Amino acid sequence: MQQQVPFGNAGPVRKKAATLADVARLAGVVAMTASRAINRSGYASEEVRERVLKAAKELNYRPNLMARYLKGQSRRAVGIMLPDIANPFSAELVDGIKEVLDKAGYTAFIALAGAGIEQERAGLESFVDHRVGGLLVATRGTLMGDEVLKEVARHGIPIVTVGRPVKSATVDCVSANHWQGAFDVVTHLISLGHKRIGFIGISAEDAHTLRRHHGYKAALEKAGLKAPAEYTVGPAMAPAFATQEDGYEGMMRLAGLKKRPTAVFARNDFAAIGALHAALTLGLKVPGEMAIAGFDDIPLGAYTTPPLTTVMQSTKEQGKMAAEMLLGRMEGRLKGARKLKTVECGLVVRGSTVGRGNRE
Repeated sequence: MQQQVPFGNAGPVRKKAATLADVARLAGVVAMTASRAINRSGYASEEVRERVLKAAKELNYRPNLMARYLKGQSRRAVGIMLPDIANPFSAELVDGIKEVLDKAGYTAFIALAGAGIEQERAGLESFVDHRVGGLLVATRGTLMGDEVLKEVARHGIPIVTVGRPVKSATVDCVSANHWQGAFDVVTHLISLGHKRIGFIGISAEDAHTLRRHHGYKAALEKAGLKAPAEYTVGPAMAPAFATQEDGYEGMMRLAGLKKRPTAVFARNDFAAIGALHAALTLGLKVPGEMAIAGFDDIPLGAYTTPPLTTVMQSTKEQGKMAAEMLLGRMEGRLKGARKLKTVECGLVVRGSTVGRGNRE
């Protein structure tokens, strides 16, 4: 049975949750003073603040964020949770979201998950604490993150995810067809004669959580090919995008195998660019000795040497669709069971895969 993840600060689950009154009693102050000390919402001396915080920690006190949300009036504001802002995918997605929100008179607040699940959870809780009217979440799914989203949704806060289906009856989702896009690009590599194709961007242990990896495996299986576990390399499961560093390190690992792949499909274009740099550093001719393909079709991919084969997804359109869906929920125009919208992808063939080399 999956353990229920508590919503709030990490710590052991108490049979009876501590209240603000419990904290105040242990610290020797009144509840109002304890509230000011914890929330920094008014005057409290440093000595009192330290005493209150010590009591809160000792009692494992979790502020009731949901109660504070429900007590206040939700603002015409939307929280946007992103993995990072370095990847152009984020900028294009926010561009689409902002186009819709600005026209409707809503303000957007952005939080970044980075590589840490705890950081993602803190950002989501902060949105709730500041009473945003709804959430747009574009990070990759994790068990802890999904539990927080389900808890938020259970309290009636509208949520739309981008590229991240959550098993909840009330969390809507807009997503590119990641499985099909991956299937198509790997099929393209196979059509060029490649039989040993690696995957860069996530660890082999966590690859089952990634739809792009599912599409990669399906294309290989359809062609009667198999990829050993060591052909999948990358960081452990996290809410962030794969980076150039992940791509570089992944290619170095694959190139060091006794029987290395002759082609690589990277989880995204940033990882593919890192892999391309590693291949050139190792003296591997691209695409003659190592074909490389990515996913997302970021603008930079057309200007690498050689230009990057990739999968195009309409990122800005997904942002607009997600924002419109969220406002529909917030304003009561969209009702009923959760909505799932899928945007199809397109294969973009460039010089990083065209050509033939040693495939056996």
